[in-house]
Amino acid sequence: MNRHRHYDRALWRSRRGMLELDILLVGFARTRYLHLSQAEQDAYHELLGCDDWRIWDWLQGEAPPPELAAIVGLVAGHAGREAPPHRGP
Repeated sequence: MNRHRHYDRALWRSRRGMLELDILLVGFARTRYLHLSQAEQDAYHELLGCDDWRIWDWLQGEAPPPELAAIVGLVAGHAGREAPPHRGP
């Protein structure tokens, strides 16, 4: 799949049922996706496969799975804040 088609897919999948999450993820995809490494793009697609409420909890400070921690941090950082400290298990 070429880079721009991959981008289009990521942008489409960034649209979510929760408005707050939709705004964060679409904004991130529009401005940062094409600048991510292949590994980061793969992690972003994995993140998009998760339930909205799980993603929201991770962006609010709940610890994400280790394989998603870096991309969650990038999304949170793009939103103008660092990922909040971990709140426990």
